[in-house]
Amino acid sequence: MTNRKLKIIISGGGTGGHVFPAIAIADALMQRNPSNDILFVGALGRMEMEKVPAAGYRIEGLPVAGFQRRLTYKNITFFFKLAASMLKARRIVRSFNPDVAVGVGGYASGPVLKAAASMGVPTLLQEQNSFPGITNKILAKKAGRICVAYPDMDRFFPASRIVLTGNPVRKQLLKPVDRQAALSELGLDPEKKTILVIGGSLGARSINEGIIEGMDALLNVDGIQLLWQCGKYYYDELNEKLNEKASLNIKLEAFISRMDLAYGVADVVVSRAGAGTISELALLGKACVLVPSPNVSEDHQTKNAMSLVNEGAAILVPDHESRYRLMPESLALLNDENRRQQLQERIKLFAYPDSAEKIAEEIEKLSETA
Repeated sequence: MTNRKLKIIISGGGTGGHVFPAIAIADALMQRNPSNDILFVGALGRMEMEKVPAAGYRIEGLPVAGFQRRLTYKNITFFFKLAASMLKARRIVRSFNPDVAVGVGGYASGPVLKAAASMGVPTLLQEQNSFPGITNKILAKKAGRICVAYPDMDRFFPASRIVLTGNPVRKQLLKPVDRQAALSELGLDPEKKTILVIGGSLGARSINEGIIEGMDALLNVDGIQLLWQCGKYYYDELNEKLNEKASLNIKLEAFISRMDLAYGVADVVVSRAGAGTISELALLGKACVLVPSPNVSEDHQTKNAMSLVNEGAAILVPDHESRYRLMPESLALLNDENRRQQLQERIKLFAYPDSAEKIAEEIEKLSETA
């Protein structure tokens, strides 16, 4: 821990999987030295522009956007936005004059870390996935430190600069939960086992379809209930499909704000395989069925999930098979106590409870090289 006041830029975002770890790192830095000065840089219109100020930090926005892999008019504006973002990133770095620039992934990370490195500012990458994207592979060439969440990442990055830290998670999730009180607050039956379904904050069509397809199987089994975050885009349509009988077993929500309670009551979790979610499941020791999203760069969610599956720590259902496999696999796991216990124990091997503090420590070390 350093007594010296540090000026840190933290860049990136776009999804909760990038934003929440970034805030956790900032919180750890402030806990270690409350006089530290932290500036976030995100992408205009993305969730970080709302979540970061809500957490009490300043943020600047870049006009940067992603490159679409299919033919679309949006790619015409991509290069203009990238050029404007590079210019603005240089102005921000020059004006703020940070001791270290941190990239957590997402559109804003590239311009900011590139600008910082070109101006001699030490940079730290936080790579959340088991298979890095192209941008982070490029940025790693000049990064002073690369904090990773999975072993064997020297396949992609220089071994001498890798530190295995895990992914930071929201502190709220790590507080002990009174199961009975949580069940009551969520409106669930304390006598039933619970499957928690989360397709991300916007929901996931294939997961939702898999639940609907397997609903009869769920209704034919006593003692089981579903807490289902379906996403705001799908809520009205799915609410209509759930008849009165189904509503006794299924609690449908557009969005669950108290994920600590939801995780606390879950016997089995059905989820996408984003890096942040996997880190949460590992820290909480949850038996899970993972349905990786096929719509992400480098298919990194499948690679994240396979890292667990290969160690007997999770069950994987491919997205295109979710309609007919998702509910049977989930019910089979819920009814197999030995299998659930095995998964709960194995997934804990991927847990890193002090991740944010470890990354904050690496940032401090890196600042001494400036």
